[in-house]
Amino acid sequence: MNHKTNNVHIQDVTLRDGNQALRTPWNAEEKKQVFQLLQKLGVQGMEVGFPSANQSEFSICQSLASVATDQEVISALSRAKEKEIEITWRAIQNAPRPRLHIVYPVSEYSIRNVLNSSQKAVARVVRESIQFAKNLVGNKGEIQFSGEHFGDPETDLEFAIAIFKTAIQEGANVINLANTVERDRPFAFVEKVRAVKREIGETAILSIHTHNDLGMATATTVESVFAGATQVEVALNGLGERAGNTNLYETAIALHLAGKSVSLEFSEILPTAEALSRLTNIPIPEKAPILGSDIFAHRSGIHQDGVLKTSHLKKTAYSAFSPQFVGRKGEETIEFTNQSGKKALEHVLSKKGMVLKPEEIETIFRENKGVLSI
Repeated sequence: MNHKTNNVHIQDVTLRDGNQALRTPWNAEEKKQVFQLLQKLGVQGMEVGFPSANQSEFSICQSLASVATDQEVISALSRAKEKEIEITWRAIQNAPRPRLHIVYPVSEYSIRNVLNSSQKAVARVVRESIQFAKNLVGNKGEIQFSGEHFGDPETDLEFAIAIFKTAIQEGANVINLANTVERDRPFAFVEKVRAVKREIGETAILSIHTHNDLGMATATTVESVFAGATQVEVALNGLGERAGNTNLYETAIALHLAGKSVSLEFSEILPTAEALSRLTNIPIPEKAPILGSDIFAHRSGIHQDGVLKTSHLKKTAYSAFSPQFVGRKGEETIEFTNQSGKKALEHVLSKKGMVLKPEEIETIFRENKGVLSI
């Protein structure tokens, strides 16, 4: 099986990781709304939930799987327990492209302190759970295996790689490297990604799942793509446990600007983010990357000069992308403050219909610099 591709597959986890981080998880109707937002955004894959958690979650996952199209990979998470694996598969098996996702710890810290187990026992559990899953799934869908806490500094990399190879041998199509808690530098994680890629080659899709505890999840995810990953697990508005999951919008645009092929309706980004903000009651900060209401405002004289001189170009001096690219109405704005220059004052006045002579602009600027704000 050859998984070599120049495209980056976006596998969204908002409906599972994002939902479980909410003080009040979404009901069936709200989950359906989020699912539809993801479809409109053009996301290629969605993890719809944790079906074995309770009957309600099972029903919601089953319902979403039934309305999915053949354009979307529909995934659901299970622990490495046969009963849960079976429940999870029943929930999503009617999707056109179902994927059974199994997670189990691979870090020394978790094996010792959470599982109270051994590497030998972990290897047995992974082998048996993937075998069981493969017997259920057959050729109907895919199997993804996630090594929980792969990114932990205490992880035995040689052991983790051996576990991933075992999962692939037993039928896993996707190996997901989880930075379950961000505790290290992005490039320390990326080097581990590169090592896994060298070992598994094209025998499985290599996926990345990072959390944002240190505020570097996007950087870690983006750089991991350049180390060999072809799937990124991300969430709308960066929603997720603690400080959140990798932000879908930041990751997609960063990859796009770096020349990677990302299938997404970029102009739907802002409408999607605003809709999700309403569904979660979590406001979007005005300085938030990609989404913030203030990110296209320029108040420094140096910045304003650069923006005005390059406003006719596709790439302006002080913006990574245009407002319209992410679905924002309007243009970059120039606001005159005591940090602005004469060109900014002239621009702001002209926008208000006041076309003045250079000497008049000079007089207004000289007399009001330091107190004027328009």
